[in-house]
Amino acid sequence: MSEEQFVPFIGVSRHRMATDGNGVTTLAAFHGCRLGCSYCLNPQCRADDSPCLWHTPETLYEEVRADELYFLATGGGITFGGGEPLLYPDFIVRFRELCGPQWKINVETSLNVAAANVEAIADVVDTWFIDVKDLDADIYRRYTGHDNAQVIDNLSLIAGGGRAGRCVIRLPLIPGYNTDADRTSSEARLRDMGFEHFDKFNYEIP
Repeated sequence: MSEEQFVPFIGVSRHRMATDGNGVTTLAAFHGCRLGCSYCLNPQCRADDSPCLWHTPETLYEEVRADELYFLATGGGITFGGGEPLLYPDFIVRFRELCGPQWKINVETSLNVAAANVEAIADVVDTWFIDVKDLDADIYRRYTGHDNAQVIDNLSLIAGGGRAGRCVIRLPLIPGYNTDADRTSSEARLRDMGFEHFDKFNYEIP
């Protein structure tokens, strides 16, 4: 990725604690997502007219490197979210080259991307926060408007690469879409795949 290749972000949030990984983190949220979740927390990430920040890996690094001492002292770093950060694998790989191995790089992802995108960043990500919604295909389709076959394939890819221990799987209870029994079923399937770290929570719908 050259310095001329700017990509869009919906925001950069510094000095976060215990919300996007260990220690002090900066959340850099990309614009762009292929899903159409009914209760999307960041709908601006899909809006064509949403105002964006434009960064190259170099300009983002220059903006956030002021917090390097916090990252190193607390075991923190940068969390790429969005939107869908795995739409921009080259950006993330280049950013790792710039920040070096001491910063933690985390990603918050739905995993509903091509397997090549997952493979491209597999060696540079420290922690994966994976929002699977629900593993039931019908529930997932009703909630997101898309199929989850690619998600399941990518989960198998990550687990098969020995990286399941680096993953936190987010399993929400989504009013009107899934039940506790559905969530329990998803968790059982994921444990069979080798995943063991889960974040279970309820969507709060106004």
